[in-house]
Amino acid sequence: MVGVPLWWKTTETYRAWLPVSQIRELEKLQLQLSADVEVVFARGTMIPEQQKKVPLTQTHEEDHAVDEDTALKYRYETKYRTATIMEEDALNKPTAAQADLSLHMLSESPCGSLVIYVIPESSPLLPEDVNVYIGQRRTALLRVGAQTRTAKTIEQLLDHLQPQIKEVLRVMSFSRADITAALSDRVRFHPGSKESIADNMRAFKSSPGYEITFSLLNPDPKSHRLHWDIEGAAETYIQPLLTKMSAVANFSIDSQTLHYAMLGVNPRYDSSRSAYTLNADSLAHVINPVEARLGSNAASSNPVLNFLLYVPDAHHSPLYIQDHHKQEVPSNAFHSPRWGGIMVYNVDGYYGPEAEFPVDININMAKVMGVFLAQLRLLLGVQSSAAPPGFLVAPCGTAGLADWELDRLMWSRSVENIATATTTITSLAQLLDQIGNIVINDNIAEQVSSAVTSLQLAVAELEAGNLGFALQFSKEAIMASEKAFFDPSLLHLLYFPDDQKFAIYIPLFLPMCVPILLSLLKMASEARKKRREKQAKKD
Repeated sequence: MVGVPLWWKTTETYRAWLPVSQIRELEKLQLQLSADVEVVFARGTMIPEQQKKVPLTQTHEEDHAVDEDTALKYRYETKYRTATIMEEDALNKPTAAQADLSLHMLSESPCGSLVIYVIPESSPLLPEDVNVYIGQRRTALLRVGAQTRTAKTIEQLLDHLQPQIKEVLRVMSFSRADITAALSDRVRFHPGSKESIADNMRAFKSSPGYEITFSLLNPDPKSHRLHWDIEGAAETYIQPLLTKMSAVANFSIDSQTLHYAMLGVNPRYDSSRSAYTLNADSLAHVINPVEARLGSNAASSNPVLNFLLYVPDAHHSPLYIQDHHKQEVPSNAFHSPRWGGIMVYNVDGYYGPEAEFPVDININMAKVMGVFLAQLRLLLGVQSSAAPPGFLVAPCGTAGLADWELDRLMWSRSVENIATATTTITSLAQLLDQIGNIVINDNIAEQVSSAVTSLQLAVAELEAGNLGFALQFSKEAIMASEKAFFDPSLLHLLYFPDDQKFAIYIPLFLPMCVPILLSLLKMASEARKKRREKQAKKD
């Protein structure tokens, strides 16, 4: 009587409490992305009757049902006002780039917000064929068109400007295509072309950290002795970009030089060009042989971005990469989705008739890092939308990344982290519900609760338009959810079901149970016999 309950209690599986009801609410994901937009009218863009109606605020909302379990809402809160005296002085600068810098010095726009300055048609800031200038920060210059002259009221003026404002928001803020692509872990899509599949698969998935490795491949040290200032080049060209993206992820950089490292593909000699070529079809076979020589950082689980600089030997120089149309690629480089990039650096000009081997060669790092920086942007998901006709987009500057490009990436990463974390948490809850033998320790329950709380905070911050906080909470959510999902303790009793438990304990309990059951039967028989005797005496 005592042993059976004791055995049952001591052999049961410990399962800590989980917020199951809150996890089930995450199965129906409803996100609202809110952005603050400020439209500032410069002098000469409004008539007195229209100026009397500002400042005013309008809210535009757009619903987007992705599937039955995922719904999005895009919300823009637009405030209209007239320019201040200092803003008017900034808009009188000789060039649009100087005006953009001066406006930035006056006030820095919060992360995720935009400011659009409406300038008169006669403004010399923009060329004649340009109607919109997008700067390096979170500001844009919009020239009013001739059709706005007929607008008598503020409503008519805004109706004329609304299409251009929407185009500016599509370029500088989150777009439906970017946000939908960020939900790929949660929603199954069926792209219609090979190009769209390649675009979706190019960038690395969101991760708390990335490892960036630069490798110099010297297939024949007897031909040339290579010198590259990779430390100085990375500090000058790569580090500004990584510093600006520190809110998105952590980055580490290392480098290496590999001697006698071959591409693994024999280039073809083109007699018409007196050069060797690699066609587009053979590029897929280049990476595997080289990757075996690269090594890996076993101490880190972060994704690795590989950037390889290959210097052909004297017998296969010059070497050019061709595209599918048999045309030479201007950068003489290519990139592999979610892996990295390779650049071929030709040095055949150093091989003169009187050259002494090995030839000392100093690599032009500015040329190399320009290519690697462009590839790094693509692999990290920085994809600028094609500017519509009449738009002029300023270069991203020394940082390699404009402020509004960073905001677009943060929007996508926040949504991607939320989608991944919700999928991980709901999958874990379903697994634990279906298999009752899995132990749920207090540590796992704490991680699950932390992930759920962070998800709720991230969704709330997205709705409030606080992009920085939303990204931070989403990162905490995905880290906690994956830590709980891959906890080793979940597997301790996964392959120890109840039938095996009984198979082990029955041989121990059965010999004890037989005499106990016989004794119980004997006691029951004697009790019945005594009741009959008492009944007979009464009768």
